[in-house]
Order: sequence, then structure tokens, then C-alpha cells
Amino acid sequence: MDKIVVLDFGSQYSHLICRRIRELNVYCELVPYNTPIKKIKDLEPKGIIFSGGPASVYSKNSPKPDNEIFELGVPILGICYGHQIIVDHFDGKIKRVPNREYGNALLTITNKTNLFKNIDADGLKCWMSHNDAAEIIPKGFEVLGKTSSSFSAAIGNSDKKIFGLQFHPEVAHTEKGDKVLFNFANVISEANPEWSMSNFIETSINDIKMKVKNEKVLCAVSGGIDSTTCAILIHRAIKDNLTCVFVDNGLLRENEREVVVDIFKEKLRIPLRIIDARERFLKSLEGLTDPEQKRKKVGEEFARVFTEFAENEGPFQWLAQGTLYPDVIESGVSGGPATVIKTHHNVGGLPEWLHLKILEPLRYLYKDEVRKAAKIMGVPQDLLTRHPFPGPGLAVRIVGETTREKINVVRKASKIVEDVLVEDNLYNKVWQAFAIVGDDKAVGILGDERIFGHIVSVRVVESVDAMTADWVRLPYTTLEKISSKITNEIENVTWVTYAISSKPPSTIEPQ
Repeated sequence: MDKIVVLDFGSQYSHLICRRIRELNVYCELVPYNTPIKKIKDLEPKGIIFSGGPASVYSKNSPKPDNEIFELGVPILGICYGHQIIVDHFDGKIKRVPNREYGNALLTITNKTNLFKNIDADGLKCWMSHNDAAEIIPKGFEVLGKTSSSFSAAIGNSDKKIFGLQFHPEVAHTEKGDKVLFNFANVISEANPEWSMSNFIETSINDIKMKVKNEKVLCAVSGGIDSTTCAILIHRAIKDNLTCVFVDNGLLRENEREVVVDIFKEKLRIPLRIIDARERFLKSLEGLTDPEQKRKKVGEEFARVFTEFAENEGPFQWLAQGTLYPDVIESGVSGGPATVIKTHHNVGGLPEWLHLKILEPLRYLYKDEVRKAAKIMGVPQDLLTRHPFPGPGLAVRIVGETTREKINVVRKASKIVEDVLVEDNLYNKVWQAFAIVGDDKAVGILGDERIFGHIVSVRVVESVDAMTADWVRLPYTTLEKISSKITNEIENVTWVTYAISSKPPSTIEPQ
């Protein structure tokens, strides 16, 4: 099968490049930037992409690929930092720009080589995120596109089939970025579109069979699409050697426990065990206010719960989790020198004393890809369209200490947000919608009485893959309905605000 290889130089978007290429039905694999040339040759890539990254090419010990990679005769596309690596390697000059270029810019295409084939617009909105830029482009390269602040936002050497882009074609903010990647993968690299989600399902089931053999797997399920799809894949591979367990940690959505039982026992016909761990999770979070500490504590408590279950009900050799690409990326363990944004309880947050091997069949998929796989495997439609929910639960939607009162407020408020969106036929048109509560309070009037109550923030975003997101411009009537219901139906809430920050620079969840 033809493939494109992405070298990861630490960009938060490295895996997103892979995902975009896979959307073109071309298999794509991510490897660390310092992968030996022999291994790259063994992969037999039709094309190679250098990701972006936080480093500067002129800094000491900045990440660089094996120089022989430029002698393979394989098409290369450098993105952002990868673009600067190409300029530097071929004796061009990179310099730090006076003002960091971050956000949308207008790209003017000056030379329509194959990289911009069938892209009719002369000006494209593109997403920039860099401190450095090319001052002198290398000999043999020509400028293909420019922005108001970068004369060489796109460069190329058509003879060598080496191209560099200062902007990020992989993010949704870049207009026609998918066509740019298509041109590199299909036109320039001539990679055949042979990869599909059906192929992934078949391969994953076979891989699970070979990896697990006759050993026992304990699968943590939450009722969300990720863990459910993970459970279905493993169940198809090993049948009765899988035990699915749902932990009620007291940090769940309204009626979550009942929903999960119905999905697994009635709709999927997969046996499910229930563990009531509400009190121990709440006790473990007492006094904690730091977001990372809360995430890690939830992860540790999950590990303890499952370890105890495994010891009492086992033996089990594997713990299965519905870990996805965005979890891996934000936790900074994607294989490149990425910055840790937040620890996900199912990525790198598990303590050393957990004596179970980890099975993560969805580790290289994005949310929309998981939904495609789930649909192929017959997952009910209502689950396919259900909004994502964080592994640590409501703890990450509570700013400050996680208390029973805050849990009650954020749980009820989130249910109101979702219900109103359903009523207004908006729920399936947005990526995620929920409420947030912290320690901030404001004065309000209840009847004739002055009260000092919680401020609830509402967060509704649109996204494709959770790597980038934008806040949804909800109708004022919808916002008014949400605010009215929250303040009228939830005790000690006086104000409702609406979060209007996009990702980046914010994250979707507040903590």
C-alpha cells in the first residue's frame, strides 16, 4: 500500500497532517524527526512531509532530520518549521521576524506549479503560526506564494520535487488546504488512494487477535463513542476474553449510568460490569485546585479501581482504552518534541504500579474517523451523534476545587445547554456544548431577595477533529433560553456568560 510519511518535529498539528492525508484515502504514518534513514527507506514512502514545530533552525540542538533524506529522490513538503529546515539545508537564510505572525493571512499564489494545481483563487486565507521566516530562499527554488508579511510563504524546486510552506495547510482555518495536500500526495508523490476505514477495522481486529492471543482484556467504557467503538472492535476480535467495566465516578453527565447500561446490554449485546466509585473519586479530589493535579488524580484513581477489579475478578493481562490522537498530542507523547498542553488520564497519566499492558486500538484515529468506524460496525445513530465528554468528567469543567455543590451546578447546567440545543434543532450542528463553573460569584436578585451566587459559563464550539475549534454564534433567542433556564432552575446561580474563545489559543475544555 502506498504511503506518505510525516516526520514529527513537535508541532501540535503533526498528527493532524496524517489525518488530512488519510482523508484522501492515502495511508499516512507519523515517525519521530530523528528516525534513521534506513528505517525511512524501509517504509518506502511515496512522499515525505516535515511537520511544524516550536524550535528555531538556527538554535543550538534544534531538531533536524538525517541529511540523507534529501538524497532519496522522494518528494518532500516542509510545513512551517519544516519549511525552514528546507531553506536552511539548501543554504538559504532564516531570520527571526520582528512580529510573530499568528492567525489568518492572505496568500497570493504567484506561481501555479503542481502544488497549487486546480486551485483557481489567487488569494487564499491561510493559517500562520511562526516566529521565523525565510530571508533568502535557496538557489534552485522559486517563490510560489506570498503574504503581506512573508515574501516566501510558499517555495518550491520542481526538479527536486521539494516544496516549503510557511503556513499550515492541514488546519481547518486554511482555505483549500486539503487541495494543497491532495496535490502533494496524489499529484506530486503519485500515491494511490488505497486506505479506507473498512480497511482499518479489518486490520485492527486482526492486530488485536495477534497481540492479545488467548489473554484476557479489561476494557474501560464510558458510554462515549470512543470507548464504545474500542469495545466493539475488541469484542469482535476476542469475544468472551473481553470484560467491559463502567465506573461511576460521580463526575458524569446527567443519567449517564442508565444510558451506558442501555447501550451495552440492550443495543450492543456486550456484557457490562458496573463499579460504583463515586465516594472515593470525590474524596481523592478534595483540596485540589490545579488542573493538572486533578487530571492526574482522576487517572490514578481510575487505575486503582481497575487494578483492584482485575485482582479480584481476573486475572487480566490487558487494560483497553479509547485513546485518540488528540489525547496523545495534547499530552505531548506523540513521538516528537511536542509541548504538553494537558495530561489526559488515559495517556501517560497511568502510574507505574499498574500491572496491566495497555491496549489502544483507536490511538491513531480522530473523533470523526472513530464515528465513521462506529457507523460501519452498526453503532446506533443516537450514540454516533452524541457530543464528546472528557475522560476526567466534570472535574475538568470545574475551575478550582471539585465540590459536590459545583458538580451539581455544572451537571444540571450542562444538561440544560444540551436540551435547549436539541429543542432548537442545533445539537447535531455543533461539536460540543456544556457548562463551566468556578469560584467566581456575582450578586443576583431572587424574588425580592439579594443573593450571592455562582457564575456559570456556557461553551459551545464547532470543530471537525478537536484539534482546532471555533465558538458557535448561537441565536440570541437560544442563548436567552439557556440563561433563563439555568438561573431559574439551578439553585445559587445568578449569572450566565458565554465563552467566545477559539482553539487555539484556548482549548475546548477549560482545564
